[in-house]
Amino acid sequence: MPEPGTASQANKLRERALGLLARREHSRAELSRKLEQAGYPVEEIRPLLDAFEDKKWLSDQRFAESYVADHRARAGSVKLAYDLRQRGVSDAIIACVLGDNRDTELERARSVWQKKFGNPPIDAAETARHIRFLQSRGFTPDIIRRVIRQSDDAIS
Repeated sequence: MPEPGTASQANKLRERALGLLARREHSRAELSRKLEQAGYPVEEIRPLLDAFEDKKWLSDQRFAESYVADHRARAGSVKLAYDLRQRGVSDAIIACVLGDNRDTELERARSVWQKKFGNPPIDAAETARHIRFLQSRGFTPDIIRRVIRQSDDAIS
């Protein structure tokens, strides 16, 4: 790796960052972490990412929207929010992006449950298993209760 601060080093950093962004959206924190792990100095990464944000090449909002769109069919809002926080997205952006998806939470939970189980639980142990599964997928207790209750009502 060339000496820090050289033009060659800056070009390699820029090319590496653009290469990562060309593959998929990244949050600022995620991209910064990957560049740091590749051995680039933090004092060179920050201004580069600032410039990328100014040019709209890097956006936590766009990353969050893309991430939610890719993962919402398999996960509830609790899990999606957790995953986005782990990737450095701010709570304000998370609230905005997930607020747009609250309408479909029950339908998504039903779909996930239906795909996994298909039939209502027959006893308390199986009900607990269904609940644990939906919890692991990040659905809220209220949504889980409604899915389980509606599956029971379907056979009544």
